[in-house]
Amino acid sequence: MDTEFIDASDRSRYELRSGDQLVGLIDYRLRDDAIALVHTEVLPDFSGQGHAATLARAALDDARARCLRVVPSCPYVAAYIGKHPEYADLVR
Repeated sequence: MDTEFIDASDRSRYELRSGDQLVGLIDYRLRDDAIALVHTEVLPDFSGQGHAATLARAALDDARARCLRVVPSCPYVAAYIGKHPEYADLVR
């Protein structure tokens, strides 16, 4: 399945889409030089396919590219960072 990662800033969330269909999302709160990643969700039809990891990795890569500090409020994102220490330097 081809997916596209999108910053839907008007809804304060990152989205993973397949065509017109929403696959999953990460809600965020942006303040100054920090982004709080607060909730990760993958729609039931797409669960168990690695999409949450794709969302987390892309959101963290975006934060790095934008020189933002990360507040991993979402338990999934916090666990992802724990398993991928290359992102630990982003955590505020």
